[in-house]
Amino acid sequence: MARKRKGRPVNGVLVVDKPAGISSNDAVQQAKRLFGAQKVGHTGSLDPLATGVLPLCFGEATKFSQFLLDADKKYWTRIRLGVTTETGDADGEVIAEADASSVTAAQVTEELEAFVGEIEQIPSMYSALKHQGQPLYKLARQGIEVERAPRKVTIYSAELLNVRESEIELFVHCSKGTYIRSLAEDLGAALGCGGHVSGLRRLAAGPYQEEQSISFEQLKAIDSPEALDALLLPVSSAVGSWPVMRLHQDTAHYLLRGQPVQVAHAPTEGWVQIFESGEEDRFLGVGEILTDGRIAPRRLVASD
Repeated sequence: MARKRKGRPVNGVLVVDKPAGISSNDAVQQAKRLFGAQKVGHTGSLDPLATGVLPLCFGEATKFSQFLLDADKKYWTRIRLGVTTETGDADGEVIAEADASSVTAAQVTEELEAFVGEIEQIPSMYSALKHQGQPLYKLARQGIEVERAPRKVTIYSAELLNVRESEIELFVHCSKGTYIRSLAEDLGAALGCGGHVSGLRRLAAGPYQEEQSISFEQLKAIDSPEALDALLLPVSSAVGSWPVMRLHQDTAHYLLRGQPVQVAHAPTEGWVQIFESGEEDRFLGVGEILTDGRIAPRRLVASD
């Protein structure tokens, strides 16, 4: 007999503005308590130091969280030059210092160019990446260091916003898996003075933007489940940039039973959102275009 989940069934995506000082999992647990929800998950860790856009998937939306994990991200970051820390950010012990007072905006801009495009990064020992099932940061706290293979990531743009004394501010648009702390360390090394992240804010994660986010203070001020639920974005918003296919009820019947279906004017390849046409279109899930042009169901939401 299946174990009954505690809480109420809640479905949708909540874009929270994560405050500094808590982990992404802390944010999940707070949201779960506030909504009294059965199931909540996040879509990619933000370090405790970081603030900003953290999409949380409730209920059926958790089926699509991987697509948000794979999405591009945008960040504002402040980097302190001349100080290298154990963790690559302001939470770590200082391990080296150098004079960065002579670094100019022109030098930073020139060195930044080498980091734009596809690059390789060695993940920090203080990242959430796992080694044999253990997060690297847990091993690091035990004084254990393991070899990490370089990972290919893409930085689409890295724009210098400000230079003030020994601190610089950047806007970074990057692919999944990019470590801003690694960028800070590598840029500091290229400038010959070292550096670490002293401030970090995520401005966007996939389709979700900073202006859509809501703080925990705002959430705590809401005293009814209905008002909280009204803040949730549709489950389909997680894949909102994908092509949309609308199926007649008869066609949807077969797709919901796991059968690929033929749909007129479908794309020739890739993944699509699938809706059942009606007075109000109903989101069914996502599918993939097969080589014969049919749409195969890949991830479906549970029926009401």
